[in-house]
Amino acid sequence: MVVDNYYWIAKAAACIGAGLAMGVGSIGPALGQGMIGAKACETLGKYPETANNVRLSMLLAMGFVESSAVYSLIIALLLIIFV
Repeated sequence: MVVDNYYWIAKAAACIGAGLAMGVGSIGPALGQGMIGAKACETLGKYPETANNVRLSMLLAMGFVESSAVYSLIIALLLIIFV
């Protein structure tokens, strides 16, 4: 009976930890993507002839920034599945 209660406490703690991992893990990428998009728009406004290079650079940078959010998603899923 006591062991069963500890299981549910551990499961609840894992779900709370998964929520925190996703919440904190998505703040940085969201800010980073906003800054990347803002700088790309500024550059396109000043130098419209560089649109292809700016677009390629922006998409690559967005992919690198998004990878940290994907890592936090994987950690959250592992917390929920294996506890």
